[in-house]
Amino acid sequence: MEKFDKKVDAYIAKSADFAKPILEHLRGLVHKACPDVEETIKWGFPHFEHKGILCSMASFKQHCGFSFWKGVIMKDPHSVMTVVGKTSMGSLDRITSIKDLPSDKILLQYIKEAVQLNDDDIKLPPKGMTKASAPPKAPDYFLKELKKNKKAHASFGKFSPSNKKEYIEWITEAKTDDTRAKRMETALEWIADGKPRNWKYQK
Repeated sequence: MEKFDKKVDAYIAKSADFAKPILEHLRGLVHKACPDVEETIKWGFPHFEHKGILCSMASFKQHCGFSFWKGVIMKDPHSVMTVVGKTSMGSLDRITSIKDLPSDKILLQYIKEAVQLNDDDIKLPPKGMTKASAPPKAPDYFLKELKKNKKAHASFGKFSPSNKKEYIEWITEAKTDDTRAKRMETALEWIADGKPRNWKYQK
């Protein structure tokens, strides 16, 4: 298998004009992070392989997608990845220009992690046991406030992973400090009462 596959050249050439620089940029970063990477076309779009699949990219009518094969077990320290399967956009969500991408430094870091996972022969967990099914890590400020409320702290510990995830995401997605503070106050009240985030909509 050639490291640069002519079929990938053809795929990029046939893509929309907006997509070409995005695909070329992503392709270049993958080769920079892993000089031994090999290209191929699987399921109709480009994939990059090194001891197994590392990642893939695709172009659509109005956006591009880029996905890490083992994204669900990657660390994502910069919180740039979406949950594969939750959206068809790929690990980095909807990409309409190079400006939509994380910095080259961050992308290289992530690609190198994907390479390391394959070098270490780390397997994907069985379906239903991926990181996506577990609650995200609660931020320190949330845990600090939670510990101040003994009833809420005890109740939160008994919540299911999905219930914990709903509260954590609701608070961390707040756009301003004021909104976050208000959500925190409400969350502590509901959690102390043993109520899930969407209790109002449950019968």
